[in-house]
Amino acid sequence: MKNFAVALCAGALQLLALFHFSPVLAQNDGSGVVVAMYNISAPQGSRTVLQCHSQRMVWTQDRLKDRQRVVHWDLLRSGPDHAMERVVDMFSAGDQRIYNGYNQGRISMTKTAFRDGNFSLVIKGVAMSDKGIYSCNLHHHYCHLYESVKMQLNVTKSARKEKKFWDGQKAVFVVLVGSTVVLPCVNRRPIWTEGNSQEDQQQVVHWDRQPPGVRHDRADRLIDLYASGERRHYGPLFVQRKMNISETAFSQGDFSLIISAIQLSDQGLYSCHLHHHYCGLHERRIFQLTVTPSMPEEPTNEPQFLPSEDQNTNVVEVPHVINVILPDQRSHFLQQLGYILATLLLLALSVLAIILLTRRRKRQGQEFDPRKVENSPLPVVKYVSQTSCVRKDCASEMKSNNQEETKLNYKNNILKEAEMSKLCPPKFDELDRETEKPSWK
Repeated sequence: MKNFAVALCAGALQLLALFHFSPVLAQNDGSGVVVAMYNISAPQGSRTVLQCHSQRMVWTQDRLKDRQRVVHWDLLRSGPDHAMERVVDMFSAGDQRIYNGYNQGRISMTKTAFRDGNFSLVIKGVAMSDKGIYSCNLHHHYCHLYESVKMQLNVTKSARKEKKFWDGQKAVFVVLVGSTVVLPCVNRRPIWTEGNSQEDQQQVVHWDRQPPGVRHDRADRLIDLYASGERRHYGPLFVQRKMNISETAFSQGDFSLIISAIQLSDQGLYSCHLHHHYCGLHERRIFQLTVTPSMPEEPTNEPQFLPSEDQNTNVVEVPHVINVILPDQRSHFLQQLGYILATLLLLALSVLAIILLTRRRKRQGQEFDPRKVENSPLPVVKYVSQTSCVRKDCASEMKSNNQEETKLNYKNNILKEAEMSKLCPPKFDELDRETEKPSWK
């Protein structure tokens, strides 16, 4: 019964944890994966910056025939030194480079690797020195991507021992010495097989604003910015003038939204969407903006500007930023309801566990009743002592005792007198007869 109550409490805790942490998970609703959420509070009338940075969105035009994609094969030898050496590498432009002159003509990759996605390594005339762990490494410097595949090559002199198997971590190839082996490395994702055609049109950043009580799919679009420099503003003219993104956004990776002269009507949920269609990047950052009334400044005699500063420079109010996780508006009600239900369930299970434990204690108390235990007879100790008789039936016994004492005293007196008179002691029979005579008539 106790284990059952403990199991119920554990289930309630798991349910509470599920309701508590479910809104925190990354969300992907088609507009991008939510990677960060912020709660920002700024005073009314200040200039606020909603910071949105990503180095993966930095655009640099490829002027070197797409040499930013490269594949290279490395070999980790199984000797005592465990030396790592570069075998061959190739850029997406088709340039292939073999590092060891011994491997010229016997090790190669297909020149169409970056078009068909086949980066396999072909080794002709396998020698005993070729054994080791090979790794196929794909780098995309433009998109900041890296992928690697490892496999092991063993060489044998017996044709019966040729085989391929998986050791739990990598593929293992056991090949015959002198034969030809192909170490497979295939990746046909478009990012590795297609060039950066129209790359300036594949990167876009846009900001949305979601007023309080409005769902995400009905948010207002504020700005669209493309890597080509095209910029689109939405909404009234005064909104376009007070909300903007830096001109050097794609060159520095800073897509922060600048809001000047912030008002109470500007508060709400802002979203920064980063899309890089070529690299497969789709991220979303959320900002909950709260505007507080401005506090009146007290007049002071201290200087407001340093001598070297320009007095016409706008003072930027730094908002207090706290990194917190905020739930979406549509799941806020369900989250609160989940908290309440989980709390009530946990309380009910706790009361049930207390009741079950109490009943079990009472049942154990009824099984052991001290009143039903038979009292074992106590040992009786008899004390023997000389007591004085005060009743009438003890009178005869007292009388006989007195007579015996009288006889004894009488005999002792006669013996003492005989010794003193040097006479022979009398016979005790006669003395007994004389003492038996009553002393009173």
